[in-house]
Amino acid sequence: MVHYYEKKAGKLEKLEERKYGCWINITPPFEPGELDNISKELDIPLDFLTDPMDIDERSRYEKEDDIRLIIINLPILNPVELESYSFYITVPLGIILTLENVITISSMETPVVDRFFDGKVKFFDPSNEKVFVMKILEQNVLWYLQCLKRITLKSNLIEQELQKSGKNQELQDLLKIEKSLVYFVNSLSANELLMMKMKRTDVLRIKDDEDYIDFFEDIIVDYSQALEMANVHTNILNGTMDTYASIISNNVNSYIQNLTVITIVLMVPTLVSSFYGMNVDLPFSKDPNAFYYAILFSIIIGLLTILLFRRKKIF
Repeated sequence: MVHYYEKKAGKLEKLEERKYGCWINITPPFEPGELDNISKELDIPLDFLTDPMDIDERSRYEKEDDIRLIIINLPILNPVELESYSFYITVPLGIILTLENVITISSMETPVVDRFFDGKVKFFDPSNEKVFVMKILEQNVLWYLQCLKRITLKSNLIEQELQKSGKNQELQDLLKIEKSLVYFVNSLSANELLMMKMKRTDVLRIKDDEDYIDFFEDIIVDYSQALEMANVHTNILNGTMDTYASIISNNVNSYIQNLTVITIVLMVPTLVSSFYGMNVDLPFSKDPNAFYYAILFSIIIGLLTILLFRRKKIF
């Protein structure tokens, strides 16, 4: 699906057809051969449209004649809700800059692009490609930071529940968060390298404007901050998982030790009973109170065994 937008009176409005300076947003679903038709209509290489559709595509930029392609990775909620999957994944967003338009394309609907439609982004105009692209990059890193804050909050809540219940579900949720952070760290690292390379090669052609340079440098700093936050959260979560693994292992060892002690305590009276179950002459076997003597002797031995383990601080 192809949609055209332009900014009028401070609001983003949808157009019926393409015009100079408008924003072209391309999202699935696609009809067979639709991307080929779009490529011919807009006179852009077909791989500029197909590369961002690959969910494993790395952040990079590419140039062919006067057409530039920028691919960045941005976070979205995982559409597949399975226990073995992460809460968040990252998907590529392609930004294609032509002589007439700015084109965005992705394999999924993304919160970053939706923020422009919802009117949450100010001071941008699709006809000014430099500001518009930098606004997309800025909203992407802001969304990363917001997702990281949500992950931190969710992680704290899970840890509190884990301290109370210790169920497997909380551990599985922590594992999902850990997987999400791995996606974030890899994508933010690639995005940061892309930003620095774009600045060095002046892909956006802003080297002659000091305000634009300052704005772009602020965006790079935000990406570095987001990457550092993701690494910190990853290290904290790894430490938390290791700590809970040690606690669980220690609890299991304690349970096994207690069960072993109980088994030994019960084994001694059982041994006495086994002796008196034999068809041989034993002390007090002819006494009418032999049964009570055996019970009393078993209890005394059991108590002595417990006392021994207590003194050894085993039980």
